[in-house]
Amino acid sequence: MARLVVKGDDLIVDLSWWEKAAARRRDVRVPVSAIHQVSVEPDWWRALRGVRGRGTWIPGALFYGVRPHPQGKDFSAVRVRARRPVVCVDLWHSSPYARLAVTDPDPDSTVRAIRTAAGI
Repeated sequence: MARLVVKGDDLIVDLSWWEKAAARRRDVRVPVSAIHQVSVEPDWWRALRGVRGRGTWIPGALFYGVRPHPQGKDFSAVRVRARRPVVCVDLWHSSPYARLAVTDPDPDSTVRAIRTAAGI
């Protein structure tokens, strides 16, 4: 399962091998300084913005990849069947993504770690 991990000055969306294949990309890295806001969204469908882009989209199961929308593009690693909350990391405009949306196994501690690293 995908995880959000802070390593040094970077926030990494750490993907397993099959998630990398589904998303059609390697792990996603953004600088911690690009983090604007972090939140937990209990409903997976509220975390997703935009339209289907590059990646794998299986309705009712999973959404992995890039979702373009008018404000930019989001990277999503969301497993619907996991029935877990989604951690949403909103980023400043200087970042390649507007939002990272990841179904994380421990969303509360992940949000605390990201907020601590970003000084939010």
